[in-house]
Amino acid sequence: MSMQGSVLTVGKCLACLEFILFPVWRGIGLSGGVAAGWSQSWGRCLRLEPNSPGQGAPIPAYDYPVWLVLCRGGRARLEEVCQRGRGAIRLPTELLRLKLPQLYENYQVPKVFREDGIMSGYRHPRSSARDCVLSSFSMNNETMNIWTHFLPTWYFLWRFCALSWSMNFLTDSYTWPLLVYMVLICIYPFTSSCAHTFSTMSPESRHICYFFDYGALSLYSLGCAISYGHYVIPDCWVNTFLHQHFVPIAVGNTIFCTSLSCYSRFLELQFPQRSKVLRTGAFIVPFIFDTVPLFYRILLCVGGNCSSSGALSSHCYHLLFAFLTCFLFTAHLPERLAPGRFDYIGHSHQLFHVSAVVGTHFQMEGVIADMMTRRKWLLTHGAAPSFLGTVGVLVLSFVLNLGIIGVFSAPLLWKPWHSAPQQHTAATATAPATARELKEQ
Repeated sequence: MSMQGSVLTVGKCLACLEFILFPVWRGIGLSGGVAAGWSQSWGRCLRLEPNSPGQGAPIPAYDYPVWLVLCRGGRARLEEVCQRGRGAIRLPTELLRLKLPQLYENYQVPKVFREDGIMSGYRHPRSSARDCVLSSFSMNNETMNIWTHFLPTWYFLWRFCALSWSMNFLTDSYTWPLLVYMVLICIYPFTSSCAHTFSTMSPESRHICYFFDYGALSLYSLGCAISYGHYVIPDCWVNTFLHQHFVPIAVGNTIFCTSLSCYSRFLELQFPQRSKVLRTGAFIVPFIFDTVPLFYRILLCVGGNCSSSGALSSHCYHLLFAFLTCFLFTAHLPERLAPGRFDYIGHSHQLFHVSAVVGTHFQMEGVIADMMTRRKWLLTHGAAPSFLGTVGVLVLSFVLNLGIIGVFSAPLLWKPWHSAPQQHTAATATAPATARELKEQ
C-alpha cells in the first residue's frame, strides 16, 4: 500500500473521533487563506486537504501530526537537530562538572596565609591560577573581598566614561587633574580585586600581589593630591609655597608609602604588631597631607566663611568614611570578638572595602563639584594645570612605584630559582599534608 493510501485510511478510521491526542500543524500548502500554525481544534482528524473544486486529486498539504512527519524522512532531520542541541548545551554541562577548589581550616595552611579571627574558608596555599579564578565564584573567606572591589571598578569606569562624554579631556588642560584622579580610582579597586584573587598561589605570590595593591593605593593618594591641589585648595593658599610644591611633595609621599608598606610585609611573621603599625602609618601620612587643604576649608566654613557648601558636604562624608575605613583596618572587628562567625561574610576586611569605596564615591562627587563651581575663579587667580604637572607626574610615579615593587619582589622571585629542592620539600610538607589530614578526618 502506498503512503498516500495509508494516510487516507488513517484519516477515515479517525474521522469519527471527537478528539485527538496531539495538535495538528497547519503548514505550507493549505488552501482557503488559512494561516500556518498549530490548529486550535483538538478534534481535527488526520486527512489530506482536498484541492479547490475542479482541480482533480487532493494534494498533500503537510498537515500531519509530528509522528507522521517522521515517516517522510523527518526522523533523520530530528536526530540531526537533537545532536546539534546536545553540542549547544555541552559547555554549560562541562562547567557544572568543574570541581571547585577545596577549602581548609586556619591550622591547615601556613601562618603567612592566616588572618586574625578567620578560622575557616581558606583556599589551598599552592593554588593554580585557574583554581584562584574559580574560587571567586564559590564561597570562601576571600570571595567577598574580591567582589567588593571588582564591582565598584565598573561603577567608577561608568562614571569615567560619562564624564568623558561631557568633558574634553584631550585639549582642556583644566580637566587633566580630574582625568588623573578618575584613572586612579578605577585602577586601585581592580588591583585590589586581583591581589585577593591570586594571593594563594604561593607565599611569594601573596607578597607580590599585595605589593601591587599597595602601589595602586599609593598612586591613588597621588591622584587625590593632584585633584586637591588644583580644585580643593583654599582660596588664600593659591600661589603660595605649599600650593606650588603640593604635587612634588605628594610624589615623595607616594614613594614613601609604597616602600614602607612593602617593607612591612617582611616583618609580618616575626613582628606582626610592628608590621601593622608601619603599614598603617604608610597610608595615614599621605592621607593627612592630602586632606590638609580640605580640613582648612572645613574650619573656615565652621567659622562662617563658607563657599561651595555642596562640595564640602560630599567631602565631609568622604572624611567620615575614611576614618571608618582606618578603624576597620586596624581594629579587626567584628571577627576578633567572635572568631569563626564572620569567616565568609561580614569580617572587617570586607567592611573595610565597602567603606573605602563609599568614601571614594563621595570624594569623587566633591572633587567634581569643586571643579565645576570654582573653575572661573581658579583660572583667573591661579595657573592652569600643565601636562607635566598632571599626566607627567602620574607616569613618573607609576614608573617609580614599579621600580620599588621590583626591588622588593626580586628576593622573592630569586629564591625559588636557587632553592628549588627546598621549595619542593616545603610544598610537600604543607599542601599535601593538609590534604592527608582532611582524608584522615
